[in-house]
Amino acid sequence: MNYFRTAILLAGLTALFMGVGFLIGGSSGALIALVFAAGMNLFAYWNSDRMVLSMHGATEVDAHSAPDLYQMVHELAGRAGLPMPRVYLMDEPQPNAFATGRDPEHAAVAVTTGLLNMLNRDELAGVIAHELAHIKNRDTLIMTITATIAGAISMLAQFGMFFGGGNRENNGFGIIGTLAMVILAPIAAMLVQMAISRTREYAADDMGGRILGKPMALASALVKISNGAAQIPNAAAEQNPATAHLFIVNPLTGGHGWDNLFATHPNVENRIAALQQLSAELGAGGGSYSAAPASRAPQTPSHGPWGRPARRSGPWG
Repeated sequence: MNYFRTAILLAGLTALFMGVGFLIGGSSGALIALVFAAGMNLFAYWNSDRMVLSMHGATEVDAHSAPDLYQMVHELAGRAGLPMPRVYLMDEPQPNAFATGRDPEHAAVAVTTGLLNMLNRDELAGVIAHELAHIKNRDTLIMTITATIAGAISMLAQFGMFFGGGNRENNGFGIIGTLAMVILAPIAAMLVQMAISRTREYAADDMGGRILGKPMALASALVKISNGAAQIPNAAAEQNPATAHLFIVNPLTGGHGWDNLFATHPNVENRIAALQQLSAELGAGGGSYSAAPASRAPQTPSHGPWGRPARRSGPWG
């Protein structure tokens, strides 16, 4: 269902681009905008991993510098049928994580020190499985395509504003109609782009729960991360808000609350409800999970779970 909805939204965004291109820029204007937007986003697609990791001060770790974390990612990647991604650590007290990379062969998973300190082993495994699901679903590619089309629509709108939508193929669309399209089209494109982002989060939750086999471990992690992110600022994310959609939970101050058309992430309670349904379907995860009140302060242990000796069993039990 998530894949079908994503396809429908992408088709709608493409149709919006074609309509705006015809009404504002004509066939040639639409083509120029598409090529220009594609060029910019292709550059971002090939370099986005290095760019975003640098923005957040992420440091690569390996089996020697972070053995337990590295081993967990390795085991879960094997379960997901993925090559081993690079593993990064961000010196950031806010609990959060993201995945980046243009394809599974060039992927990276980054987690914050706050995440390692706040979550238990199963919860952290749920978060890692969620990020690996983004890699397996090639969500970076999907969002690049989405950004390309949305960017082309915005460029066409600017073209229409500066040149008045002088399209001879327009059959009298009119100055008022063109002005309305210039204003509304970028908003509509952004709404569709955000809807696709929310859909991909649901899909990653579902696949991540299946990879780990414990959907409620991920649900428990989402509650802790959401509460922590609402109370602990993330300076790097505040300076680079365009990267907020990459994280498992919105890292920005004030970026939490009810689902709405402009949100990059679904509401956590709705995500937990979907994971509860998945848990019932799989017959795993230890039953339902009650979300802690948002006003409750996150409980940070005095030592992280990675100071213990490595266990012989995998991260799922």
